[in-house]
Amino acid sequence: NPFLCLCVHHPDEAAISPQDPILRIGSSLTATCTLSPEFGLHASMLFWTLNGMRLSSSAYTVMSSDVLSVTLHNLNGSKQQSGDNLVCHGADGHVLGGSCLYVGMPPEKPVNLTCWSRNTKDLRCRWSPGGVGETHIRTKYTLKYKLRWYGREKECENYSTGKQRYTCYIPRNLALFTPYEIWVEANNQLGSATSDITTLDILDVVTTDAPANVQVSRVGDLDDQLTVRWTSPSELKDILFQAKYQIRYRLEDSTEWKVAMDDVGNQTSCRLAGLRPGTVYFVQVRCNPVGIYGSRKAGIWSDWSHPTAASTPSNERLQSGSCDPKPGEQNSTLRRELKQFFGWVRKHAYGCSGMSIKLYDQWRVWLQKSHRTRNQVGKGGIIKADMV
Repeated sequence: NPFLCLCVHHPDEAAISPQDPILRIGSSLTATCTLSPEFGLHASMLFWTLNGMRLSSSAYTVMSSDVLSVTLHNLNGSKQQSGDNLVCHGADGHVLGGSCLYVGMPPEKPVNLTCWSRNTKDLRCRWSPGGVGETHIRTKYTLKYKLRWYGREKECENYSTGKQRYTCYIPRNLALFTPYEIWVEANNQLGSATSDITTLDILDVVTTDAPANVQVSRVGDLDDQLTVRWTSPSELKDILFQAKYQIRYRLEDSTEWKVAMDDVGNQTSCRLAGLRPGTVYFVQVRCNPVGIYGSRKAGIWSDWSHPTAASTPSNERLQSGSCDPKPGEQNSTLRRELKQFFGWVRKHAYGCSGMSIKLYDQWRVWLQKSHRTRNQVGKGGIIKADMV
C-alpha cells in the first residue's frame, strides 16, 4: 500500500517536526524538515509529499539554508487509521524523513447497545459508534458489566473483528435471577465517551438459532394446503421453557412475505391453507423462547430459518381452461358440493366424532378426484372413480 504510514526517520540526514502529531479534523499544521549540515544539501531544493502526492511549493517556506517548512490548512480526516504519510524529499526524490499525521475526532457516546443469550449461560452484546461513527483514528471500545446491586466491574475480553467489530462475547460465569448493568466506553487520543447504562436480566434476553430441519410437504391431493414441520431449538433442550413460533411464506416469483401464523404455541408443525393450486411456495420459521425458568417476559425472536420450498398440487379444472363461474353459477356449485359433502358424510361417518378435519380432508380429496373424472370423461376418456 503506497499510502501506508511507515513513519520513516533518517535522523542523520534530516529531522521532521512535529513527529506523529494527533490533530482534530479542520485544524492546521506547520511541519519542518531540518537538514544535517554535513550532507551539503540546501533547503530550497527539497520538496514535500502527503500520501505520495507532491504538495504545492506555495505551501513551502525556506526558513534557512537547512530548514524547509510546509503549512497545511483545514486538514481532512486520515485516510487510514495508521496515519497519513508526510514526507520530506531530497531534490532527486529520495526520502530524507517523514512523520505520520493522525487527523480525526474524539469518539461520541456509543449507542444502540443490545445483548442476547443463546443458552442462559453466555451473553453477546452489540453496539454502534455514536454520531457519524467514523473517528478516522484508532478508537478502542470496551464493554463493561457488573451485577446491579453488588459485585465488581468486569471487562468483556472476546471482541469480534471485521464487520462485527462492535460486538463482544461473554462465554461463561453469568448469574441468573440478578440483573446486570452493562455499558460501553470509547477512547482515543483525542477524547473519550461512555454509553448509557443498559440494565438487563439474562433470562429476558434469551434467543435461539433459527428452527432446524424445516420440512414442507403436501397434504395428500389437497391443492390449497401445505404442512410445515420443524424441530425445536437444541440449545435449550435442557431448559424449562415454552416456545412461540412464527411461520411466513411467499410465492416463488414474489419478494413479499406473508405471516401465516403469528403465535404458534409450543408445537412443531402447522398447516397452511388457502394457497394457490399448482404454485411453488417458500416457507420460513422462527422461534421465540418464553417462560425461561418461569420468567414472565418473552425472549428475543431468532433469525428466520433458511427458505424451504414446496409446491401445491395442480388444479386440473384450471388447467383445462375453465373460466371463473358467474355469481349465480357459484351459488349453484356451492349447493351441489354441500349436497355431495353431506351425502358423503352419511356414507362414511358414524356419529359426531367422525366430523373432524381429517374427515373434511378426505372429502376434499374425493371431491377433487370427482372433478378430474368429469373433466376426463368430458374429453372422451373413461376412468373408474368412487362416487356417492
